[in-house]
Amino acid sequence: MRILLDECMDALLRRELPGHEVDTVAHAGWASTKNGKLLRKIADSGRFDVFLTMDKNLPSQQHIQSLPFAVVVFRAPSNKIADVRPLLPEFLRRVARFEAGHAYVLP
Repeated sequence: MRILLDECMDALLRRELPGHEVDTVAHAGWASTKNGKLLRKIADSGRFDVFLTMDKNLPSQQHIQSLPFAVVVFRAPSNKIADVRPLLPEFLRRVARFEAGHAYVLP
């Protein structure tokens, strides 16, 4: 899967997702882009299957249904690797089943 990490995600998380092509919003050149515009850029790029964020409001504020990728929201105490790591087994178990145009909240 081609996964894009939102700016709020620690870039070190890339190492925690073996077997997947993982990039960051900053590396893609979209740093500081607001949510709606960012989602359009991701969609227009056609480069990603999953957008991983900690922005719990994103699914209710944006039109996810029309997106050509899935949005996954991690609900953790913070964006530190130590807080996010416990969610990774569930994410990795389910990632192949995430569908474009849907938002998923873990846990």
